[in-house]
Amino acid sequence: MSVQKFIVRSLLKLPDGILIRMSGGKPLAIDGRILDARTQFLAVQGAKQPSITTLDPAAARAGTAAGLSLLDDAPRQGVSVRALEVPGPAGPLEARLYTPKEAQGPLPGLVFFHFGGCVIGDLDTCHTFCTMIADIAGCAVLNVAYRLAPEHKFPAAIDDALAAYRWADTHAADLGMIAGKIGVGGDSAGGYLSAVIAQEEKRAGRPGPALQLLIYPVTDWDWKGGSMQSCAHVYPLTAEIMDWFGGLYLNNEAERKDLRVSPMKSPDLAGLAPAIVITAGFDPLRDQGAAYADKLKAAGVSVTYRCEDSLAHAFTAMTGVVPLAKSACEKIAADVGAALR
Repeated sequence: MSVQKFIVRSLLKLPDGILIRMSGGKPLAIDGRILDARTQFLAVQGAKQPSITTLDPAAARAGTAAGLSLLDDAPRQGVSVRALEVPGPAGPLEARLYTPKEAQGPLPGLVFFHFGGCVIGDLDTCHTFCTMIADIAGCAVLNVAYRLAPEHKFPAAIDDALAAYRWADTHAADLGMIAGKIGVGGDSAGGYLSAVIAQEEKRAGRPGPALQLLIYPVTDWDWKGGSMQSCAHVYPLTAEIMDWFGGLYLNNEAERKDLRVSPMKSPDLAGLAPAIVITAGFDPLRDQGAAYADKLKAAGVSVTYRCEDSLAHAFTAMTGVVPLAKSACEKIAADVGAALR
């Protein structure tokens, strides 16, 4: 363990009261919610650093990866991890397959995509969380890296994610997955990609995924007001960063209306895969995630919705230092297991 990691983790073991005194003197409250003390401490420290909007994408990726490495828990020991490549429309995509070590026979599967606004992030971003899902849900998880903007703008990420899901569906036996029991999922941008996959399969007249796991997803790149305003300056995702992501990912502003960019705008959600939608209380994306869950329910889709009121965006990568984040991720993994079984 590095010295920096040791210091961060030691500080975050301090009592809530001390952490709050070190983070402005009073708990942060927004929209009737109170932020977890450890997350508030991280938010205050994060605000002291340059925003990723001041960096070029390569530097933003490196800086984010370094920061997240201080916060994530250790991977689950009961899971085997295998590196592989998935055929993509523009070349091979790096991927990892996670399987419970004690598993026998084919398992339900989940194709997972990491967060990062389609600009930052990689397989390590959600590595620990993928081991948690495989371990607790008792399923095989395929973690797929997709092309990032601005080098590869819309629709590159969508094309890659859709190709990866379809490949997994076709090669279920090779992956130790049960054909017809394969879901898609992800957090933030990964949740967005998963929502679009479910819609695209319906539009193509193909059987959809068995599940869509949407963790604080982007569902409308046009969204204004509500939590996008009240949580505009909350660590680690701000409204400014969302605008930065959009500017790098999209080719033009008109694309925000495209259903493959803003799945919320689809007029017909009937018949889509059952959904697990999880939002965070201190997140600009909170309200659009909740609205998408409501729209799915209104269309007759089976939905499990939960807002982790005291947590912020990207909590799936904070399981090593924020106990509430770890327990939230364990609940999500249990939800996935129940849904796929």
